[in-house]
Amino acid sequence: MPHNIPKIILDTDPGGDDIFALLWLQSLVKQGLSELVAVTTAGGNVAPEKTFSSASRVLSLGGLAAVEVGRGVAIAKTPDDASHIHGSDGMGNLSAQLPAPVHCYETARYSDEILIDRLTATPGEITVIAIAPLTNLAAAEKKSPGILRNAKEIIIMGGAFHCPGNVTPHAEFNLWFDPAAAEIVLNSRDDLVITSLDVTRRLVFTREMGKAIARSNPTSELSKFLTNLCEFMISTALKYRETDGIEGFLVHDAATLGYLFYPETMRWRRAKVQMETRGEWTKGMTAIDDRNCAKQPANAWIASDVDATRFFTNLIEDLKALNKGSESP
Repeated sequence: MPHNIPKIILDTDPGGDDIFALLWLQSLVKQGLSELVAVTTAGGNVAPEKTFSSASRVLSLGGLAAVEVGRGVAIAKTPDDASHIHGSDGMGNLSAQLPAPVHCYETARYSDEILIDRLTATPGEITVIAIAPLTNLAAAEKKSPGILRNAKEIIIMGGAFHCPGNVTPHAEFNLWFDPAAAEIVLNSRDDLVITSLDVTRRLVFTREMGKAIARSNPTSELSKFLTNLCEFMISTALKYRETDGIEGFLVHDAATLGYLFYPETMRWRRAKVQMETRGEWTKGMTAIDDRNCAKQPANAWIASDVDATRFFTNLIEDLKALNKGSESP
């Protein structure tokens, strides 16, 4: 395997859009464009046991069942999850359609332990893609101060800077769910990469896109699952008016992979990003200073624009490649 391909730990809380990101990443791995070191799961969209199970099932569906899966670090007070958006199992209530989990939750290593172990063993080599609440990353940093600086890069889906939030008027779900953890991660280094709702709200995955992927191998288990998941996610997106009436759903988390593998699809600017952790009405808000005259040193690159057409062209072609290699019943 070439030495210059990205080595990735995906920190995730599946979630419909997480599942699309994980399948996209598996396609890139199978094309020899990436190496998936581990999947660390977190509580968020649904409970930690369910996100762990979903990650295991999706890895089997995509043919990467040998990848290690970590169990999520618990937090003291768990907020409401997003099962009303993603289904009680986090995957559109479709878990029974997929292979049974091959990873054991009870014996799995905790996600922060995996992060510490892998980042210590190969400093400067692993990119951490964080598309869940930042509980696991913060736990690793607290247990081993400075460990997050060992990552080659940390790419985060989270925050709402110049647009409303999706869980409160001011807060995006991932960072709202555990704002204390987000604060720790934001203070861990000065070159974080953040894709926020400001750009991900432009990434509407439509029914026609799903059909295009399915046509590449109509009878595969992957086609059946993606078709059903699309329908479920579209129904909830329309119910909660997430797409301004367009019959589709937002693939927020996939934006992180768009940046890493197809950087020409996005534009960026430097900013200082901080968390509001205690406000009565603003808890979980991302406070941003991206002025040219900002006096505080920046800690992040934030996505400012996305070419949605080129983004989806790449996503669809890569998922077609994965689907073509999938088994049919």
